[in-house]
Amino acid sequence: MAQDLRKMFEQEREQKKYSMKEGHEARFLTRLEEELQELPVPQKSKKIWWFGIAASVVVLCGLGIYFFTASSTIDPGPETQVVGNDSEASSTQTISLGDLSPDLKKIESYYVTNINLELSELEFSGDNKAIIDSFMERLAELDVEYKALNAELNNVGPNDQTINALIKNLQLRLQLLQKLKSKLNQLKSSKNEQESNII
Repeated sequence: MAQDLRKMFEQEREQKKYSMKEGHEARFLTRLEEELQELPVPQKSKKIWWFGIAASVVVLCGLGIYFFTASSTIDPGPETQVVGNDSEASSTQTISLGDLSPDLKKIESYYVTNINLELSELEFSGDNKAIIDSFMERLAELDVEYKALNAELNNVGPNDQTINALIKNLQLRLQLLQKLKSKLNQLKSSKNEQESNII
């Protein structure tokens, strides 16, 4: 009873030979040619050709304007300040955390972006004004401290302590904003609970 299916199908193929009727392929090809001749031939529209040219011109003009404006806004060099009288001119160049290395630039931009994102998501209302004001005062203190650390970085030069202090300052700001956000959410949920209890 147990037979191999492959052997059964092989035997059946050997026993039955399938073949096409004579002239089948020729009839198929002639019928295919007739059907192809009946199909409408798509004509290329001249409008499409003109739209392609117009799109190319628009793209080229846009790129030209972009590169022209980009090249005219490039800063020619460091910012110069005149100190004292006209005869004494010195240039001061300030560096920030991101100017030291690409990794530090990534870290700085990560924290600054997240800080700005957290600030943009804050919902101000009369109920939470006192909390937000107290957190904003602390953020202002951290900002003053960051500027002092940045000045130290420019005066003394880059060192591990100053770099770590700058990064820690950015971390503290982000943590402070995250705490503020959680406090506001707690305040909002407790207010919603009180309103639901009253109802």
